[in-house]
Amino acid sequence: MSELKYIPFEEESDEIKNKVTDYWTERADSFFAQRQHELKSSKAAQWLSEITAFLPDPKTANAPIRILDVGCGTGYFVVLLGKEGFDVTGIDLTQEMIKKAKELIRDHGPYPENVQVMEMDAEKLSFEDESFDAVVTRNLTWTLPHPIEAYQEWYRVLKKGGVLLNFDAEYAKNAHSLFSVESVAHKDISDKLKEDCHELYHMLTISTFDRPEWDKEVLTHIGFSEVRTDLSFADRIFAEKDEFYIPDKMFMIAAEK
Repeated sequence: MSELKYIPFEEESDEIKNKVTDYWTERADSFFAQRQHELKSSKAAQWLSEITAFLPDPKTANAPIRILDVGCGTGYFVVLLGKEGFDVTGIDLTQEMIKKAKELIRDHGPYPENVQVMEMDAEKLSFEDESFDAVVTRNLTWTLPHPIEAYQEWYRVLKKGGVLLNFDAEYAKNAHSLFSVESVAHKDISDKLKEDCHELYHMLTISTFDRPEWDKEVLTHIGFSEVRTDLSFADRIFAEKDEFYIPDKMFMIAAEK
């Protein structure tokens, strides 16, 4: 197999992570409000259908189905999957996001003692090997200075037979869509934050790759036994131009360990 097209910029990673953290800290309040609305909308059932298609039924499983939500933000997947009976742990690098995630969990409880959120770096997990049955992540990978290292960590904490579900998009290649009226989900974001996001796109090595083809190559190289990409995912999840619509074509990656 050819050498992977990736050069880690060690000297820049702290600066990039600080900028990413600052960006999401500023967005935490509006992001929280949007996820509140999304949980009460028909979109929640659509997301749940997409994710649970790859998971065992927690109601009939012999043991708790443990899920790690990487880059959980304000806790949308944690709440969504927790209420279905999954044992969900959400992690995020941003303190303010974790604070809002705890608030979202309180607002939508109670749960059968099966959800938690904590601050943690997606590229440096503190969990033991083979701790989770599934790893899910949404709109995170594009923000990572070292996505290969992150993928290796996610592989490490997955149990044999476990699945990684990654929902992401090539946001940098359509960066100006942030300013488009079609980007309904971003209509309440300030121009300053949009400029900050645009700057982040151009700081990150992953923005230069053709995705999800690059991701598939990386995941196969790491050792996932089966890697599938779904480019039609956006057509299903964003079939309507509602308040959550973004014009960027979100894709799904499903990889089994």
